Amino acid sequence: MDPFVLLLIGVVIVVGGIIGLKLHPFLALLFAAFIVALLTPADFIQNFGLEKGMSADAALALSKKNVGERVATEFGNTATKIGILIAMAAIIGKCLLESGAAERIIRSILYLTGMDKAPVAFLVSSFFIGIPVFFDTVIFLMIPLVKAMALRIGKNYLLLVMCVMAGAAMANSLVPPAPGPLFLIGEMNIPIGLMMVAGTIVGLFTITSGYFFSVWINKKRPIELRDTLDAKIEDIKASAILDTKHLPGLGISLLPILIPLILICIDTVVNAMKPADSSTLSPLIQNLIGISAFLGNKNTAIILGGVAAILVLASRKKHSKEGLSSFVGTALTSGGSIILITSAGGAFGGMLQQTGISSQIAVMTQDYQMALIPLAFLIAAVVRTAQGSATVALITASGILSGMALNANLDFHPVYLGLAIGCGSKLVPWMNDAGFWIICKLSNLTEKEALKTISPLLVVMGFTGLIVIMIGAKLFPLV
Repeated sequence: MDPFVLLLIGVVIVVGGIIGLKLHPFLALLFAAFIVALLTPADFIQNFGLEKGMSADAALALSKKNVGERVATEFGNTATKIGILIAMAAIIGKCLLESGAAERIIRSILYLTGMDKAPVAFLVSSFFIGIPVFFDTVIFLMIPLVKAMALRIGKNYLLLVMCVMAGAAMANSLVPPAPGPLFLIGEMNIPIGLMMVAGTIVGLFTITSGYFFSVWINKKRPIELRDTLDAKIEDIKASAILDTKHLPGLGISLLPILIPLILICIDTVVNAMKPADSSTLSPLIQNLIGISAFLGNKNTAIILGGVAAILVLASRKKHSKEGLSSFVGTALTSGGSIILITSAGGAFGGMLQQTGISSQIAVMTQDYQMALIPLAFLIAAVVRTAQGSATVALITASGILSGMALNANLDFHPVYLGLAIGCGSKLVPWMNDAGFWIICKLSNLTEKEALKTISPLLVVMGFTGLIVIMIGAKLFPLV
């Protein structure tokens, strides 16, 4: 069966199940993953394994695995990546909101920016935080602040959510050391410094267009903050009316966010600066690098942030041990649902990848003689829409175009192809994307609301980036 037919079947099951039959997203995604896996021929799966670098025996073994085992493996792989992050983020978010720490941070932001500039502050800060920190981590850290800010100013909840999404999403695909751009620059032989500078410039243009689109959609389809399991609106409002002197200090309030952010950034810098062969370094330096790697791991870092958040809450609320246990359990109830839905989305995306749809796209476009920059954008966009992962789209498109990027006859620097791939990888987020479910569930947007707001937001920013890149390649070819 053709991979594109399998994609269509998966789309119909997911969209029809969630929107038409009102199925829970977890069930619709899992059902779609099973059907796509069941219909995928064994030789497709074997070819996928070989393309992923497996040995012939390992690829054959993968193709013979039971459907349930393959789906469960991809489900587990996604949970491995995001399970601890989401669970600890749920704890951090609830602690920040209930302790009054989020309110303290919001008052400080408002003092610096004023009420009218709060969305811009969230937009820019999310972009720059998103450079060294994974996209999902940025969302986990920022959404509690968004909820507190929305209640504090009494409006613009959707605008604030979209500003956070816009900033974090563009940094994730344009600026190293995010995983996708880091792979891309190695594949296409682009200097990391040039990619960081150019990606930041293009990113600022794209998030500007995203901001104006967000302002427009917020006026057209305003969405208010809803009551959630992770924080009752009444609790947040209670913090909003407190005198500042009754709230935690700003430094203490920022600890749950700053601890993971600083630890991850330090490890990023250390990895960028250390030599390829660390054995030549002194034992002391090697030990420091090891400590940095341990503490800078995103799971370790966010666990430490969660511990800090619990301590902040305990210092304010004076919970008993039993009370804290019950409190954490409530937070994890919310996080557990998000983990299940996101992991099911990862399983669905993984089954689509095993159909070989990325390779099919590569074959269809290998002799395409269209202008290379729009071609790079188009390939990344098609792969992203088909299988859900922006990182996979970046890797696939850069693999297809790496030979062209290294062609000495190019009229512009390969960095423009890399940037076009990064912008194309933003199109189009929907139900096969784990990030789509993270933003839906953390922000309490429905699937329809996200498809009408978040999805077009990334389309607008992606095409804005393409236009900026083509102008830049014409005016500043860098060759």
